[in-house]
Amino acid sequence: MLREAAHLVFTPKYRRGPFTDEILRRCEEVMRAVCADFETELVEFNGERDHVHLLVHYPPKVSLSKLVGSLKSVSARRLRQEYPDHIRKYLWSAHFRSPSYFAASSGGAPSAAIKEYIEQQNVRRDLHVRAIQKSDSSRA
Repeated sequence: MLREAAHLVFTPKYRRGPFTDEILRRCEEVMRAVCADFETELVEFNGERDHVHLLVHYPPKVSLSKLVGSLKSVSARRLRQEYPDHIRKYLWSAHFRSPSYFAASSGGAPSAAIKEYIEQQNVRRDLHVRAIQKSDSSRA
C-alpha cells in the first residue's frame, strides 16, 4: 500500500513547557490511538518540555490537516482532563496547543534519517532535565 510520510512538530500555547516524561508517554499513547483511528502509523514520537515531534506514515486518502487537527485536539483534551493541575501551571488559557504547527513531507529525506533525528530528542531532553534538576537543587 502506498504511504506518504510527514514529520510533524507541535508546540503548546505560549511555547510554555508542560511536558514531563509521564505526560509525554501519555501524549504518545493518545496520538497512537488517533493515528490508528485514521488508519495511519505513528512511526516515531519524541519530545521535550516545550514541543513534540512525530513521524507519521499515512495513506494518500487521509487529509494531513484533518489528521493534525485530531492529533492536536484529542491530545490536548485528554492531557487537560488527566493532568489538570500540572497543565494549569503552564497554560492558563483555554487553549493547550499553539494554532500553528510544523509539517514537512519526508520526500526529501529518508524516513530513517527523520526517525533518527526524532530519537535524538531524548538525548537533548535528558541533558536539559538534568540541568534543570541541578539548578533546582542548588537553589534549595
